[in-house]
Amino acid sequence: MAEKILSLSDVLVGFIYSPQVSLRFPDIDLIFGCGDLPNYYLEFTISLLDAPLYYVNGNHQSQIESVPNKHQSGPLGGMNIHRKVVFDRGLLIGGVEGCQRYSNGPYQYTQTEMWGHVFSLIPKLFINRLIFGRYLDVFISHAPPWGIHDQKDFTHQGIKAFRWLLDIFCPEYHFHGHIHVYRPDTVVKTKYKKTCVINTYGFTETEIEPASVNSTPLSFLRNISKSFTGRST
Repeated sequence: MAEKILSLSDVLVGFIYSPQVSLRFPDIDLIFGCGDLPNYYLEFTISLLDAPLYYVNGNHQSQIESVPNKHQSGPLGGMNIHRKVVFDRGLLIGGVEGCQRYSNGPYQYTQTEMWGHVFSLIPKLFINRLIFGRYLDVFISHAPPWGIHDQKDFTHQGIKAFRWLLDIFCPEYHFHGHIHVYRPDTVVKTKYKKTCVINTYGFTETEIEPASVNSTPLSFLRNISKSFTGRST
């Protein structure tokens, strides 16, 4: 069964921050936050849709909280997935926050630092390959990958390490934000090799079919059992 995903980034959408959201999205399974949204907005979607939230921070994150809370680093009930990989609803989900460094603000990184963030995921991805038969299903970031949906100005250039991750580990989807959409002819969905790259500015709704091959740790344990016993289970 396909999992229904609501992905959000960069701009508040009126009907999402209202009771209408539960009528518009009655059966959302997961929420992805791709940065630059206030905590209260994400907390509202968690409460109304009763779905888990996985998010990364954007480069304007510290500027958009109307009531700063030094003791709260993110939306309550959500999981910051920066440099993490999780398994939920049959999906392997990983993420990296921020964008290319253009000032001294938070959640900004050089291209070299972004390579470090991506490389930190590699051990987890190889473990996924052993256990689940694949590396990653969904990659979440704020910035786009290099050369896909990015722009020529330094602030909105894509991340080279993200492009490499798509080349090597082939997630089915890459959701990102950071690139604002002002024209109806702006390209927001691109098929790059095996990955569908989606600019989720505002919001997008996506259905993802979890992989059926080695989709649970139990299947890996069964394979181990076969190798030692020589018997089918």
